[in-house]
Amino acid sequence: MLRRVLFWGIAGAAVAFLIFGKHLHSYVGTAAGWVQDSVKQAVPMEFEIDRARNMVKDIMPEIRKNMQIIAKEEVEVERLSQEIDQLSKKQEKDRTDLTSLRDDLTNGGSTFKFAGRTFNVDQVKGDLANRLERYKTSDATLASLHAMQEARQKSLDAARQKLDEMLAQKRQLEVDVENLEARLKMVEVAQTSSNYNFDNSELGHCKDLIGDLRTRIAVEEKMVNAEGSLQGEIPVDQPANATDNIAQRVTEYLDGPATTDHSTNDVKVAEVSVHK
Repeated sequence: MLRRVLFWGIAGAAVAFLIFGKHLHSYVGTAAGWVQDSVKQAVPMEFEIDRARNMVKDIMPEIRKNMQIIAKEEVEVERLSQEIDQLSKKQEKDRTDLTSLRDDLTNGGSTFKFAGRTFNVDQVKGDLANRLERYKTSDATLASLHAMQEARQKSLDAARQKLDEMLAQKRQLEVDVENLEARLKMVEVAQTSSNYNFDNSELGHCKDLIGDLRTRIAVEEKMVNAEGSLQGEIPVDQPANATDNIAQRVTEYLDGPATTDHSTNDVKVAEVSVHK
C-alpha cells in the first residue's frame, strides 16, 4: 500500500513538473495559499473568537514565568544590598583601626602595646601596610558591588516595566475580544431582523376583494344612471320648466296680457323643452 501511494505520488509530481516546468513551485505555493485562505474563510467567526480568547488566556503562564524571574532577581538584589551593607560597615571599622594604628605610629616610640601584647615599630609598620592593602582591596570590591547593584537594579526596573506592559496588553486583548464578540452579536441580530418573513397573503386577498367590490358597485351605479338618462325617445309629455319665459310672465303680470301670438310662445317653450 505504501509503495503504491509512493509510486502515484512520484508519478503525480513528475506529471506536474512536465506541465508547469520551472514554474511548478509558484503554482504549488499559490494553490496552497488559496486552499489555506479558503479553509480559513470557512471557519465560523464564533470559533475564531473563542480561539482568540484561549490564546489570550495562554499568555498568562508566560507572564507568571516572567513574574517568577523578576521575583528571583528582586531576592538577588536584596541579598546584594545586604552584602554591601556588611562590607561597608567592615570598611568603616577597618578605616578606624587604620587611622588609630597610623596615629600611634606617627606619635613616636620604639614599642607599642595592643591587647596585652607588645609590638616593635617594624611589626606595627608591617601590620599597617597589610591592613592598608586589605582595605584597598575591600574598597575596590565594594565599588564593584555598588556597580553590580546599580546594573541589576536597572535590569530589574526594565523587567518590571516590560511585565507591566505585557499585563496591560493582555487586558487590552481581553477587551478587544469582548468587543469583537459584542459586534458579532449585533451583526447576527441585524441579520435575523432583516430575514423576518411575515405571512401577509390574507391581507392581500382582503385588499383584492375590496377592490373588486368597489369596481362592481361603481359599474352598477353607472348602469343605474344610464338607465335614468337614456330613454331612447324625446320626452314630449314632460312640462316645461317653471322658470322658462319668466321675464315675459313678469311683464304680463305687471302690465297685463300682451297682444302677441301665444301660439308662437308655446312653440318656443316646446322647443326649449326639447333642447333640454
